[in-house]
Amino acid sequence: VGFASETLRFGSEGTGPGYFSDARHVAVDGQGNIYVGEYLDTGRVQVFDSEGTFITQWFVDKEMPFRAMDVSRDGVVYVVQSGTISLHDGQTGEVLGQIQYSGGDEFDDVYVTPDGGLVTAWMLFEDTIVRFDASGNQSLVIPTAISGQSGDSELDMRVAADGLGSLYALGTFNNAIFKFTPEGQFVTRFGSDGDEPGQFRAPGELAVDNQGRIYVTDFKGIQVFAEDGRYLDVIDVDGGFAYGLEITPNNEILAAVGGTQIVKYQINE
Repeated sequence: VGFASETLRFGSEGTGPGYFSDARHVAVDGQGNIYVGEYLDTGRVQVFDSEGTFITQWFVDKEMPFRAMDVSRDGVVYVVQSGTISLHDGQTGEVLGQIQYSGGDEFDDVYVTPDGGLVTAWMLFEDTIVRFDASGNQSLVIPTAISGQSGDSELDMRVAADGLGSLYALGTFNNAIFKFTPEGQFVTRFGSDGDEPGQFRAPGELAVDNQGRIYVTDFKGIQVFAEDGRYLDVIDVDGGFAYGLEITPNNEILAAVGGTQIVKYQINE
């Protein structure tokens, strides 16, 4: 028995409800409802219950790349497009507002923290982490979070946080994960370019479970690390690359696989 077992798979290629043309983002609310965002051409967000039954769909800008998405426990969807983070009602798509930051609209990723705040990747000429509290107020800025530690530029940063407030940044160009304290102090980095366990070839997404374990998608599947960066295992992904990644409130793993399917895994503990 491996680290995790597949328990649910739904979707196939197409444009109708429950079908996907380019599913890159998956997220889940506190009720277990699953939200799936398509990267380009459709601007579509589809909503399913925890068993993959279609509930509804709505749309954002169809012309601009859909860069990132996450959902709060109460069903507010955060969408990253054109450098902005907009808030939407999860059932209707109604725009509820937009995240304001003094540096301007250059966001490229968003991650909802367990306390209802946000961790974001801000990418105007540098790889900066910006954290907001549950009221939308800026609470921390870590400039050049990756390049400042590695000395190498980073053009595609993914971000996450654990239940204790530690922050994580995946540098897809640096092929490494960088960990920071809740106060923004650098702790450690792990991962490197290569084909061995714990190394990366084209890493894609990042998530953290309620045990503090870190998950990273790449061509090997979904690699799993302990909170100290120690490599634990890899989850084999059948059906293509896992573009999107999310941990459910029940500590299950959701992945958007191959652009056309959503797969749920149960951790074998």
